[in-house]
Amino acid sequence: MSRIISVFGSSGPQPKSDAYEVARKTGQLLAEAGFTVQTGGYAGVMAGVSQGANEAGGHVIGITSAKIESFRAFPPNQWIIEEIKYQTLQERLLHLVNQCDGCIVLPGGIGTLSELSLIWSLVQVEEIEPLPIITVGEMWQRTLAAFITTEYVRSSYQALINIVNTPEEAVKIITADIAT
Repeated sequence: MSRIISVFGSSGPQPKSDAYEVARKTGQLLAEAGFTVQTGGYAGVMAGVSQGANEAGGHVIGITSAKIESFRAFPPNQWIIEEIKYQTLQERLLHLVNQCDGCIVLPGGIGTLSELSLIWSLVQVEEIEPLPIITVGEMWQRTLAAFITTEYVRSSYQALINIVNTPEEAVKIITADIAT
């Protein structure tokens, strides 16, 4: 079975937007590298990643939630090959964080920030095995720079996150980290 990479990001970007195309490229590169791609399963970045991976012949898992669908009237994206549906948002989040071999975090909002924070925290306290955590884009560079100080976040914990600019850099790091 191939290694699973969870990709997090906003549900907002529309097809053909720059953010959507970055997501699509990320999915494509992950599938071409032989990874199974796992997302939250809905629109925006999740759809872009799913589309790119699907078009490249990769396996795409969508982790969805009945709770989300009760307040947002849209179905899982059409690019998913396998759907795993949970009742609650917590169950969905824990699956995305616990059932992966690495993660890539594309730009997003509060939900994406919580996903990044949770996986980073669980790796930091050794609740889960170390795995590659990669953020892509200037938004995360600014966000993490504003948050991280050595007074509160030790350099060894800072080193748990790789901050890159492009999908190519992210997939290169994931591939190298998982191969070792």
